[in-house]
Amino acid sequence: MPVAIDGPDFIALQVHDVEAAAAFCEQHLGLRRAAVSPPHAIVFDTKPIPFAVRALLPGVSLTDTARPGLGVVLWFRTADARQLHDQLVAAGVKIIEPMTDSPFGPKFSFEGPEGYILTAHGG
Repeated sequence: MPVAIDGPDFIALQVHDVEAAAAFCEQHLGLRRAAVSPPHAIVFDTKPIPFAVRALLPGVSLTDTARPGLGVVLWFRTADARQLHDQLVAAGVKIIEPMTDSPFGPKFSFEGPEGYILTAHGG
């Protein structure tokens, strides 16, 4: 019988400026750095799946794409999507998709580090 995967176990965004991307995640999303990160990345203490921003892998050039992560939808759970939305708007973060109801609670999408589109839901 073939071996199967269990599902996502770690998620990372490749970025040009790891420190600036980490600062965005800390300042606007309230993420906290994990106790240990490899030298090329900053890992955050997220549950149940660790999340990180990391340096570009060899051969990757984000300048060749219309938008980094095109075709992938990355959702983050929050206790209050409406409050997070309002905080991001007040901070000048670009909202891509307005607040709407979904089967997973209120949700919206916004522009994250280096142009990645992120979605927040919950509350």
